[in-house]
Amino acid sequence: MGESAVRIGLVMPDVLGTYSDSGNATVLACRLRWRGLSASVVEIGHDDPVPSSLDLYLLGGGEDEAQALAADRLRAQPGLQRAAARGAVVFGVCAGLQLLGTGFRTGDGSWQAGLGLLDATTVPGPRRAIGEVVVRDCAGLGAEPVTGFENHLGRTRLGPGSRPLGRVVTGTGNGDGTDGAVTGRVLATYLHGPVLARNPALADLLLGWVLGAPLPALPLAEVGALRRERLRAARR
Repeated sequence: MGESAVRIGLVMPDVLGTYSDSGNATVLACRLRWRGLSASVVEIGHDDPVPSSLDLYLLGGGEDEAQALAADRLRAQPGLQRAAARGAVVFGVCAGLQLLGTGFRTGDGSWQAGLGLLDATTVPGPRRAIGEVVVRDCAGLGAEPVTGFENHLGRTRLGPGSRPLGRVVTGTGNGDGTDGAVTGRVLATYLHGPVLARNPALADLLLGWVLGAPLPALPLAEVGALRRERLRAARR
């Protein structure tokens, strides 16, 4: 990417901001700046057109009504879809995961078309999934588990065009023993936290996709200590 700043698009934080997932943008920008790289965060509100020229896009969580509102807007203003088609990185959390799929059913029974960037459909499950989650065997992360907090009713089924992020060992995730979905440079998960603050290796995986090469590690002892504490808590 040369010397230009990495442009991080925070998509509709005014609609998809229920669980503080906007913090993922802060994490990505900080991890770039700590390495001496430039970064800028572009907030894209519900009334703003989504530019197709950014490097990385983030979608967070929200309730059914907010999620359906975002789906209508993003289908009508397909800047995100155009960006993904040219190879931009897209990361979704919870409602963001469902929006990026081919469709989802809300709690009132209505069906909403998604953006089709992931081969995934979501329907309500029998009970709400709430609590700590641990996901292992995540592609691109080696032995590093992914941890986070889930709060959702959805159960997501993947088609052949997507693979799961990893295998759930604690919690619910997609509802079939896996969590999340990955297709090319589009990745999504049910995990909040913000998940990229809790999982720096996942943040760096996304940034490596943007920059075209893996990033050198950041030796932050505090982060390692917090991760060990969360993993111990999840095992209880």
